[in-house]
Amino acid sequence: MPLAVASLLFLAAYATKVLWHGLASVWQDLCLAVLLAAWALFAVDYAVRWRLSGQRLRFVRTHWLDTVVLVLPLLRPLRVVKVYEAVQRRHGQPRLALHARVIFYAGISTVLLGFAGALAVYQQERGAPGASMRTFGDAMWWTCATLATVGYGDVTPVTPVGRLIAVGIMAVGLALLGAVTGTFASWLLQVFSREDDERPRGS
Repeated sequence: MPLAVASLLFLAAYATKVLWHGLASVWQDLCLAVLLAAWALFAVDYAVRWRLSGQRLRFVRTHWLDTVVLVLPLLRPLRVVKVYEAVQRRHGQPRLALHARVIFYAGISTVLLGFAGALAVYQQERGAPGASMRTFGDAMWWTCATLATVGYGDVTPVTPVGRLIAVGIMAVGLALLGAVTGTFASWLLQVFSREDDERPRGS
């Protein structure tokens, strides 16, 4: 729970810095302090778990998602991948509630990652020469189209960092879409399989 609260505070402080960049310096400094404090908490959590594991470099390899999240805290919602992996590794028939949780967490992660991605790309694109992404609304529209793998092309990033963020959002969109559709398809197959098993022989 403390890490979840820190993640929300990190995102709120980052959003404030990006969307209201004309704030007084005291508020800008406060947002920066919140960002650094949350990041420090993430680093302490990672360091403690690394120390307690006793795995050294193997911990970094086996917990690569945690390492990526430490470097890029805006990607913390990607930890939903662990929930999806837990569903795939279960033996027997997973409960419907577990499938529903995966779909719910994937949806929440898509919203949070979309918002964070829109903030990040808007920070890079605003004021750039030849940029078509002039407002945060443009950034949100572009992010939705990119996450949905539609890509209308009416709004596109022009800066190198903005395009790099675009590649990440495309990959995340495909992964989350695959997680949701795969989990839903698995649940449907189990429902139909149970119906076939319960059907009287010869019917």
